[in-house]
Amino acid sequence: MKVLIVGGGGREHAIAASVKKSSRVDKIYCAPGNAGIAQIAECVPIGVMEFDKLVNFAKEKEIDLTIIGPDDPLVAGVVDPFEAAGLRVFGPRKNAAILEGSKAFSKDLMKKYEIPTAAYETFDDPKQAMAYLETADYPIVLKADGLALGKGVLICNTKQEAMDGVKSIMEDKKFGDAGNRMVVEEFMTGREVSVLTFVDGKTVRVMSSAQDHKRAKDGDQGLNTGGMGTFSPSPFYTPEIDAFCKEHIFQKTVDAMRAEGREFKGIIFFGLMLTEKGPKVLEYNARFGDPEAQVVLPRLENDIIDVVEACIDGRLDQMEVTFTDNAAVCVVLASDGYPVSYEKGYPIEGLSAFDGKEDYFCFHAGTAEKDGKIVTNGGRVLGITATGDDLKTARRKAYEATEWVSFDNKYKRNDIGKAIDEC
Repeated sequence: MKVLIVGGGGREHAIAASVKKSSRVDKIYCAPGNAGIAQIAECVPIGVMEFDKLVNFAKEKEIDLTIIGPDDPLVAGVVDPFEAAGLRVFGPRKNAAILEGSKAFSKDLMKKYEIPTAAYETFDDPKQAMAYLETADYPIVLKADGLALGKGVLICNTKQEAMDGVKSIMEDKKFGDAGNRMVVEEFMTGREVSVLTFVDGKTVRVMSSAQDHKRAKDGDQGLNTGGMGTFSPSPFYTPEIDAFCKEHIFQKTVDAMRAEGREFKGIIFFGLMLTEKGPKVLEYNARFGDPEAQVVLPRLENDIIDVVEACIDGRLDQMEVTFTDNAAVCVVLASDGYPVSYEKGYPIEGLSAFDGKEDYFCFHAGTAEKDGKIVTNGGRVLGITATGDDLKTARRKAYEATEWVSFDNKYKRNDIGKAIDEC
């Protein structure tokens, strides 16, 4: 069969690598892809938001299955025109992708269906938000309602910080139209855990847990990013917590979406906080996380095509989804200055060191080919992933592998997975 993957980051490279392992797939296309994906798929110069071009390409090439990677096209409704054209596509429709597209919607859904989450208020008017903050408890969390590349969340320790945050989000439009509405949320404390799930509208199949590191600098300092590294599984996500989440969070969310006439088929990413009062939902994403996909998908034992088609056809209940009993750690190599400003176009050396190594992966995020060389082309450049029998082994191997490649302006956090040492 022929498969089209939409996207061009580390997540899509991980998806493509997983699809390549399927005995059912003869040809992989990726739009727009990157220099790493180009080594296993044919990349085509179509942007993720060019829906008509994507649909026409899928028709022209007789694509059997399209997998949508990023959030922007999903929230904007890319799945709907594919389905209207009679094409098989993996991802939620627009009316279901709102689960990620609007934080106000998702908070209201959780409140209505009694899914554990932080207390909150929603505001359309910055003056009303500021009035509320006059008597609020601190720290407090401000969230732009819409998509903001994973950066539209501000943790404010003081009233002044919160007032400045409202101005930044709602008046200065730091995150564009994503800040037209804003959620003000109680600050929760505990361990953060990410859990990705396959969903077919009714049935949930849980993937391995993971933990991301959002801040740019060591010690969780600096600005929020799209993710500087991750590890899987999380030792803090115990069987007891898993059982609670399956009953009170995962299944209830899928049932709630169906009850609202928004049947969800695709990936639901549950961002959780393990509080003293039990697990609570921090956020939903309507797709694979990035870089979480880079530590979860290499450990998937099933043929990913079989799982994806079971989701589309509503027969996930007939399938067990299994993962290898090992661990994985991903360390992102970024361009120094990310996520604010950074230089691009530097040649990357040493990529061939990963050739033929089954337990090491180099997922390209922001790369391009120029004059026959692979060069940096983004803030997050590479996701260096290693697997091992346990998390400490995987972490040691991943950091070892970060030294195999070099480019000017190379930057990484040195404490990805440091929490493992506390176990």
